[in-house]
Amino acid sequence: MFLDEVTLDLVAGSGGHGAISFRREKYVPQGGPDGGDGGRGGSVLLSAEPAESSLGRYRERRRFHAPDGRPGGGALRSGADGTDLVLPVPPGTVVTDVESGELLGDLAVPGQRLVVVEGGRGGRGNARFAGAVRQAPRIREMGDPGGSRRIHLELKLIADVGLVGLPNAGKSTLLAALTGARPKVAAYPFTTLHPNLGVAELEGGHTLVLADVPGLIEGAHQGAGLGIEFLRHLERTRVLIHVVDCAGGSADARRSIRRVEAELRAFSPRLAERPTVFALNKVDIVEAAEAARELASGLPAAHPISAARGTGTRALLDAVATMVSEARRTEVATVPATAPGVEGGHRVYRHVSRGGEPPHVQREGDGAYRVTGPSVERLVGRTDLDEEEAVASLQRRLGAEGVDEALAAAGCRHGDTVRIASVEFTYVVETAEPPPRRSRRPR
Repeated sequence: MFLDEVTLDLVAGSGGHGAISFRREKYVPQGGPDGGDGGRGGSVLLSAEPAESSLGRYRERRRFHAPDGRPGGGALRSGADGTDLVLPVPPGTVVTDVESGELLGDLAVPGQRLVVVEGGRGGRGNARFAGAVRQAPRIREMGDPGGSRRIHLELKLIADVGLVGLPNAGKSTLLAALTGARPKVAAYPFTTLHPNLGVAELEGGHTLVLADVPGLIEGAHQGAGLGIEFLRHLERTRVLIHVVDCAGGSADARRSIRRVEAELRAFSPRLAERPTVFALNKVDIVEAAEAARELASGLPAAHPISAARGTGTRALLDAVATMVSEARRTEVATVPATAPGVEGGHRVYRHVSRGGEPPHVQREGDGAYRVTGPSVERLVGRTDLDEEEAVASLQRRLGAEGVDEALAAAGCRHGDTVRIASVEFTYVVETAEPPPRRSRRPR
């Protein structure tokens, strides 16, 4: 089976931790904080490389991890960024998120790159937290963990023209006549078990790539026959050549046209609307020639041909070349100069901040309270819990995020266990005596 697909587990590098450091230098007493920032973690990218012809390199190894960023150091030294991990794939690779089913990208053009998982941000060193009030902070940020994603890669054929039709309609013979390709040809259904590609030479040194896929039968879009595995390859072609066997007469030819069009429409409405040329085949037979003349008058773009003898194939190729050229110009005209989400040839998927979303509190089976929310989980993940000053700052920031109010509303009491991300806290209600009221002297 030609279908080339694989599932990969990708993990980006985590950001390096910020440093806690203070300037220690001769003749410089009480040096200030000089802890540097951590480096960014490496991202995981896919790159369409012409040298790659299949996804075979990923049959054995399917899990990849980009390098982590290095931690920051003293003297304001920033940690090195993790190197991006670039995985080569053949042009024509379609990338899908396994969990959500979202189409992430279609690497159809050589040189295209797709950032699938971004590396974690590096943490800030304590030099970043110094100010007029806090002149010697022992606070740093931990690096963010790298993202992870399971993706499905599927290689689809890339061709300008796709040949469609019922089994034994003459598609492989026509491919040979137009391109010089030598696919297997025989007088029984499903001779073509794998897609065949051929290159037709045009005037001026131009070429067309044509693909012949297995014949379609009724129910192909639901998995019948061989067509379902290869209908998807036709989705990226610009023009279709519908090869029609006219040897059985005009009525039989019309039925075959309707059957193929129904399968295309059922599989993809967009595929059914693709520019199509009808190749009315086998006109070297008298009955077929009469049927072709009758059909040609009612079809928008029809060419009576004999694929076996080469009759009419040159005119067919010229007509198809004109349609492909027009389709290419349309594609260029409809592509915006700056596509959304594309930067420098990379399509980047960024986390959408939901900072305004209030924290959510849920009671777990053992009586503990679980606090969830992107902002509070990010705060905890970036806090160095071994430093008392950092923990005190975290408590204040969690209070500002509304965590204390949400816990109280959920019924959390003094001494209860609270969990945020992978960290467990003990809920403490601090009671402070109100400050004494000062009496004001009358003026």
